[in-house]
Formats: sequence, structure tokens, C-alpha cells
Amino acid sequence: MTFQERLALVRQQARKIWALSLPYFQSEEKWRARGLLAAIVALNLAGVWLLVQYNDWYRVFYDALEKRDQAVFWQQLGRFTILAFGMIVLAVYRFYLTQLLEMRWRAWMTGTYLKRWMANHAFYRMELARYGQAEGGAPPDNPDQRIQEDLNLFTTYTVSLTMGAFNAFVTLVSFVGILWGLSGAFGFDLGGRHVEVPGFMVWMAVLYCLAGSVITHFIGKPQIGLNFRQQRLEADFRHHMVRVREYSEAIALDRGEPVERAQLDTRFSRVLGNYLDLIRAQKRLIWFSSFFGQAAVIFPFLVSAPRFFSGAIQLGDLMQISTAFREVQESLAWFVDNYQQLAVWRATTDRLTSFEAHLVAHAAEQDAQQHARVDGPLQTQGLAVALPDGTPLLAGLNLAVANGERVLVKGPSGSGKSTLLRAIAGIWPHARGSVALPADAMFIPQRPYFPDGTLRDALAYPEPAAHYTDEALRAALREALLPQLQNRLDEPDAWSQKLSGGEQQRLAIARVLLKKPTWIFADEATSALDPQAEQNLYAKLAARAQAGAGGLLSIAHRPAVAGFHDKVWELVPGDAPGARYRLQQQPA
Repeated sequence: MTFQERLALVRQQARKIWALSLPYFQSEEKWRARGLLAAIVALNLAGVWLLVQYNDWYRVFYDALEKRDQAVFWQQLGRFTILAFGMIVLAVYRFYLTQLLEMRWRAWMTGTYLKRWMANHAFYRMELARYGQAEGGAPPDNPDQRIQEDLNLFTTYTVSLTMGAFNAFVTLVSFVGILWGLSGAFGFDLGGRHVEVPGFMVWMAVLYCLAGSVITHFIGKPQIGLNFRQQRLEADFRHHMVRVREYSEAIALDRGEPVERAQLDTRFSRVLGNYLDLIRAQKRLIWFSSFFGQAAVIFPFLVSAPRFFSGAIQLGDLMQISTAFREVQESLAWFVDNYQQLAVWRATTDRLTSFEAHLVAHAAEQDAQQHARVDGPLQTQGLAVALPDGTPLLAGLNLAVANGERVLVKGPSGSGKSTLLRAIAGIWPHARGSVALPADAMFIPQRPYFPDGTLRDALAYPEPAAHYTDEALRAALREALLPQLQNRLDEPDAWSQKLSGGEQQRLAIARVLLKKPTWIFADEATSALDPQAEQNLYAKLAARAQAGAGGLLSIAHRPAVAGFHDKVWELVPGDAPGARYRLQQQPA
């Protein structure tokens, strides 16, 4: 790779960091953010000024020791006390304000990204994109990790590394002049001519650190890709453990523990394998950086020793040269000392940039489907539905459900019944045409969701439980054949794991009976219930829709459910233009 290409990559990375960072400093919190940043910069400048004072203190103090000057010795101890106290106060407030900026920045970014991820069903669409066409690149893996972990890493490293680089630059500017004046000229004969190099120690520090930076980059470069891969493998391992916990009962019933253990072992072995490669890469870098750091300790003494032993400089001058060289060398070696953190920072920035690009793409995405909430009945015009991979399922659907009608949707598995319901709900991104959905409608999905917490919150979700009286909540549970739960409203639990499949379906129906919508859309809402319970609850759902002068649209396989409907939409394989299935309408 040429120098120009490397420079272009650095500029590209800087643009990524700038694009991710700028919104916070232009947000509604911009003045607080800028104020904190300015305070941290001021503290860093004050820290460098104190280092310059320390450097001068070394000269005076060690000269006093060499001359056995007791008065100056005690005077300099007093000066040291003042400098040390100032450095302590500075360190405390620099740490505090830096952590405060990182925390507030992370809080703002987390809130912003959560809002965008949850807006317009982006979280749902990004998950669907995993199984669709990979146009524009694969969707980001584990968005939860991007928000929870990567935002934390990005804000932490952006503040610490940029302030570290700034501090190194200011320190270099401050001490390079001191070192230039102290180091003197280095003379040697070349071809019969005497050559003198002014500021010899400065040039040696530059060459020493330049060589170290180049070598560090070549040794440490593999860590960038390894860090990126490590985060992904760790997230995959954690995600599979979460799935085992969610489906613990099904796995236990299937005796699937050996398979899941093998899957977890495989994922964890990948984690360990990549981590071992990362450790080896870090070991190679530590070998060099440790040698580089140790050699820098003795280097200024070796170069200055001839002048000291000849009497050209005093002990204080020698110590001042040593500390000045150390500050210059550490400033120039900032890249060497922080290479591992830079590698993590770059990998984190790349992952967040990818996540940001997908959020922007989903926000800019124009739905081909026109969806509206209306006061009237359900209607569709030219509705077409496809799978995430682009496979067309249904096309040209002009459907209508009048007030008071109850429609059963049936068909073979995979024909698109649930997908049709998602398109009617307006959440399916692979649909075209128009849908007019009744405003007062509720959907009962195949797998209802219940947030962890109290039972009253799970029942009222997504509304606050305070909107309903205790008696209304208990009545809904009794109507849904869950009388055993009516006295457990304030009991916190993970209800998705606590309740059986049939109980979860009855709790989802209890929500409908509690909220009393006029239109009900049910996707196999009673598939886990016994026939008697199914008959009982479907009668209540049908009566609820009838009482509200609304409608009922159900997906079900059991013949007994058909008796609660007066119309059937059947999806059958056919020769519909541009679709695998066609819809036949007939009386129940």
C-alpha cells in the first residue's frame, strides 16, 4: 500500500469519527458538551504547564544537592509541595470531568440510537434484512451490542485518545524548545570537515520515535481486524446462550442439550481461537514496545554523559535533559503507546458506522405500501406481498371486510397467511399497494410478547397499567379463563417463561378483552388451547367484535374455528400473475 493510500485511509477514518461525534456537539446539549470539552482542554494545558515547572524544578533541586546547598534544598521542597498539590487537584478534576463528558455523551448517543432503532419498525426491518437480499451489504449483526457496548467504547476512546493526542502535541511543543536549548550541538568530522548538528537530542528523539511508530504499525496492524472479529464472535456466543434460555423448555423436551452444548462449544471455541490470535498479536507488540520504552530511559544519559563528565553541564542540567527528553519521547511515542487502544477504537468506529448507515437507509426507505388508519372498515387495493428474499407470495389483492363481518384466512403452511396479516398491520416492508386499516384495531400475534415485570404491566402492555382498575384487570383474566392469576397482579416475573403456551395465548386474549377494540386480527391465537377453551374464547372474541360494530379476521387451521366466521379467504397455489398463491373468497 502506498503512502497516499495510507493517508487516504487515515482521512476516511477521521471522517467516520467526525460524523459520529459531531451530532452530540450540535445537539440540544451542545453548550454543556462544549463547556465540558473546553474545561478538559484547559486542564490538559494546565497539566503541561505544571510539567514544564517540574522540569525546571529538577534542574534547581539537583544542582542544590550537588552543591550541598541546604537553603535552596528546603526552598525547592516547598516549591515541589505546591506543584504536587496542583497536580493532584488537576488529576482529580481532569478525571471527573472526562468521565462526566463520556457519561453524558454516551447517554445522549444511546437515547438517540434507541429512538432511531425503535422508530418506524427499524428494529424489526433490520432483523428481517438478515434473511433477505444482501443489497448494499449485510445488515449489522447484534444491534443490541452496537448500542450497549460499542457506544460506550466509542465515547470512552474518543475522549481519552483525542485528549491524549492533544496533550502529547502540547507537551511536545512545550518541551522541544527546552530540550533543544539544553542538548547543545553534536559535532563530528566528515570528509575532513567538521559538522555540527544543533539540538542533537531533539533530532535523536524524533528519529527514535519515528522508527518506533513505523515498526509498531507493522507489528500491531493485525489487531484491528482481530478486535473487530472478537466483538462479533463474543456477541454471537452471547446471543446463542440467550436463545437457549428463551427456548429452554422446548430444548429440554426435545432432549436437545447435547446439540445446544455442541453449538455453544463451537461458538466459544471460535471466541477462544480468535482471542488467542489477538493475544499473540498483542504479545508481539508488547515485546517491541517494552524494549522501546526501556531503551528510552537510558538513552538521554548515554548521550549527555560525555558533557557531564567533562564538566560542561551540572547534575541538575543532566536531570533536566533527561526529563525533557522523556517528555518529548513520550509525546512522539504516543502512537506506539496507544496502538492497541487505537485498534479497538477503529474497529468500534467501523461497526458503528455500518450500524449508522443501515439506520439512515431504513429511515430514507420509502414504503411501496400506502397504509392509513381510518374510521371505516378494512380495505386493500392492489396489495402485493413478497418474502424478504424477494419471492412473490400474493399479488393484486383487492379485499374488503365490512363492519360486522368475520373472516377466516386459511391455507397451507408457508402460503403467506401471517405475512398477509403483517402487511395489513403495516409493518411488513416487502408489500406494495394500499391498506385502509380501522383505527380501533388490535392484533394477536402467534407469539405474544410480555415484558418482564408485574402481571398488571404484562396484561396492560403497551399502555400503562394505571389506565385500568384492578377490577377491570381481574375481570379480563377471569374472562380469558385465567382465574388463578387474578390475585397475582403485583407479582413480578418473566411471564414469557413462567406461563405455558396456552396460558400465554389466554393472557394475550385477556388484553383484547380488557381493551375492548372494535376490530380484532388474530394469528392462530388459540392454537395451543384445548377445543373447549378455544370455543369459549373465540365466542367472546366474535361477540366483542360484533358488539363494537367492528370485525374479526382470523388465521386458524382447526375446522371448529370456522363456525365463528361467515366468510373464508383461502390461499391456494395457483397461476396468479407474479405470485405463488392466489386468494379465493367463499362463504364459511
